[in-house]
Amino acid sequence: MKKVITYGTFDLLHWGHINLLKRAKALGDHLTVAISTDEFNAQKNKKAYYPYEQRKMMLEAVRYVDRVIPEERWEQKEEDILKYDIDILVMGDDWKGKFDDLSKYCKVIYLPRTANISTTKIKNELLLAKAY
Repeated sequence: MKKVITYGTFDLLHWGHINLLKRAKALGDHLTVAISTDEFNAQKNKKAYYPYEQRKMMLEAVRYVDRVIPEERWEQKEEDILKYDIDILVMGDDWKGKFDDLSKYCKVIYLPRTANISTTKIKNELLLAKAY
């Protein structure tokens, strides 16, 4: 069985996220998704609209996702790859090159982001709509 893992905050779940999850799952038989905890997001000066438990629940309902785990720190990726016997790490291409050092443990693939959609874009559009 080929195992794939990806990481992210997955806030305001949208079709770009679904595209990433679908493409990641197509690379293997089992997809693990590690989502940033609220505490880890705070360390990165990020705040998700939905708390961790709600984001986890939504991802568990996505048919491409087999397991959801918390991401609590940057260094965790190597540990997760070994712990879950991961064959492929998938990240969006906005992270291209950042995780190449993990290629000694598994294949690292950077997938193109879905054009014209992001959580930041949605948040900005909601702020604009609120102004009217």
